[in-house]
Amino acid sequence: MPPHDTTRTTSGGAVRGDAARTVGLPGSPDTPGQAGPDATPRPKSPSRAGRRAEGRWGWLFVSPMVIVLGLFLVLPILMALWVSLLHWDGQSNPFTGQAKFVGLDNYRALLTQDGLDRTLFATALRNNLYYVLLTVPLQTVLALTLAIVVNQRMLRGRGALRTAFFFPSVTSSIAVSTIFLFLFQGSGAVNTMLSWIGVKGPNWFNDPRGVLSLLLGGLGLVDTGHPTGALADHSFMGLSWFEWLSGPSVAMCTIILLAVWTTSGTFMLIFLAALQDIPRELEEAAAIEGVNRRQLLRHVTLPALRPVLFLVLTLGLISTWQVFDQVYVMSQGAPGNTTLTPAFLSYSSAFGDADYGQGAAIAFILLALILTMTALQRLALRERTPRLRRNR
Repeated sequence: MPPHDTTRTTSGGAVRGDAARTVGLPGSPDTPGQAGPDATPRPKSPSRAGRRAEGRWGWLFVSPMVIVLGLFLVLPILMALWVSLLHWDGQSNPFTGQAKFVGLDNYRALLTQDGLDRTLFATALRNNLYYVLLTVPLQTVLALTLAIVVNQRMLRGRGALRTAFFFPSVTSSIAVSTIFLFLFQGSGAVNTMLSWIGVKGPNWFNDPRGVLSLLLGGLGLVDTGHPTGALADHSFMGLSWFEWLSGPSVAMCTIILLAVWTTSGTFMLIFLAALQDIPRELEEAAAIEGVNRRQLLRHVTLPALRPVLFLVLTLGLISTWQVFDQVYVMSQGAPGNTTLTPAFLSYSSAFGDADYGQGAAIAFILLALILTMTALQRLALRERTPRLRRNR
């Protein structure tokens, strides 16, 4: 029997039947110049004129906010930067040439030149550094602990507890500072309660001694009245190493307690919102694996809270370097400048000593310091992905 002929004649000539059947099959390549059977038309990219029109409309919609930010944020910053380069007493127009242009002299007086200005600025930096090192960790740990407590589903009165913990954050800082003044007086409520257990409380807001120096002196390691050796012989920015390492004063510790008490409620709400966003499946899976509470906190809760933890630490860092109102109400730098901060020093230099150029210079140095600390904190808290090793 002769083999079946697989050819058929078309108007264009004889074509093999197998080849004819393969045309248009799924997965087969299309003939050049022809569209496949399942091909869909590609969306046309917008023309250059269309993109320009969209850009103009976008700028039109954001222009009100850009104008507001420019007038009330960017322009004042640039004006303050210009004032920091002048010796200006605030009695003339600093933009008409009536104020004396001194360039970077205000910055040199604060950072490199020996004198009272640099000593006061170094003292303010030291006080604020201890304030940051103690306040930020304490308020973060306390806020996270309170958030975990009020997030318990079986806890009764969660709403009342959340309100009680958050209440100090919405209270006026001036009012709270005034109350703390009465509580920590020499004959105030705090010293009265300490006397019940046989402890004689200090005169809190009149004690300039550093707590670390008091501790070392109590242990007999350092003579706090007459330090010797490297602690007294070496200095940095006009302050000896003993002054740098003496710790926060007793008065500054009171302000630290006030800051921790008033700010933990706000950060508690931030942590609480993040805790409620963690999927319950993670906790249930950890419970099935027999994970205890400490392991759950370390391996499940804290990794999930990493972005929120960075936010809380950043907000705490910025606010603690800008502390002003508590210092203004409670101490104004006393006793012995041990509660002096850069923000209050900037205010007192400008509005107290009529040296607006130096006050502006202190503000910009503080801004640079905050940006640097925030960048270092971001670098320390970034997520680290393991690098894949190449097999050689």
